[in-house]
This record gives sequence, structure tokens and C-alpha cells, in this order.
Amino acid sequence: MRKFLLLILFPILAGCNNFETKKISSKEVLDQESKTLNWKEVDEYPAFENCKNIGELTKSRECFEATLANSIYAYLARQEPIVTQAIDDTLILYLGITKTGKPIIDSVFVDTLVTNQLPYLKLWLQQSLDSLPKIYPAIKRGIPVSSAFKMPIVIKAE
Repeated sequence: MRKFLLLILFPILAGCNNFETKKISSKEVLDQESKTLNWKEVDEYPAFENCKNIGELTKSRECFEATLANSIYAYLARQEPIVTQAIDDTLILYLGITKTGKPIIDSVFVDTLVTNQLPYLKLWLQQSLDSLPKIYPAIKRGIPVSSAFKMPIVIKAE
């Protein structure tokens, strides 16, 4: 009977080491999370008030970009510049949205012909961003983050 009891008790005592929990430091957890996190994507794109409650990520981005483009085009159309040559060109606007929701022009790639015909174009772009309604920043894991966009803008003038 004693041998039988020892045979049963021995695996139980030896197996107790398997029930110990391994303590993981917060630095190790942070390192593991940083490796698995996709820093190129956000959980929620920046949004204007009219795009805030769209659940699907791609539709939310499309709404933001369309509202942004419409606002910029509307502002540029009000400027009514006078040109000596017809212009039909596309400029590339690199735009950043800070984690506070402020739009910032990173850079603008535009042809010199357009710049010569429209010397105030960059100023108008900045003013169009200043006149935008409130922007809610992008969200990653519940935290507001900065985001960047590449936006083509077609410039036509006669």
C-alpha cells in the first residue's frame, strides 16, 4: 500500500514545478508587442465630423480623402488666378496630420511651369488647409498618432 501511495504521490510532487508561472518583465512584453505590431497601418484613419462614425476602415479613409480633396479644390477654385498659358498639370502634395489633428504640408512636388504661372499656389494650399474643419487624428491601439498622406491635385487653368 505504501508503494502504491508513493507511486501516486511522486508524480504529483514532481509535477508541481510545471504549475509555476514564469514572470515576464514589462520590457520583454513591450519588445514582443513592438515586433508584432504593424506600424504602417492604423486602427482608425483621421476623420472629419462627417466621416467619424463610419465603421469600415477603407470607407473611412475614402471619406476623409474625398472631404479633404473637395475642400482643397473648393478653396483653390475661389482664387481665380490669371495665367498667360493654359495649365493642365498634377502636383503631388505630401500631407501630414499630427496626433492633435493639425494638417501640415510636408512637401509639394510641382512643375516649374505651374510655379511660374501660379506663384502663390503653395500659399493657397496652406490657406486651404488652415480653413479645414476640425480633424480627428488617426488612432492606433486607442492612442492618437500622426499620419501621412500622398495626395495628387490636378491643376487646370486657362
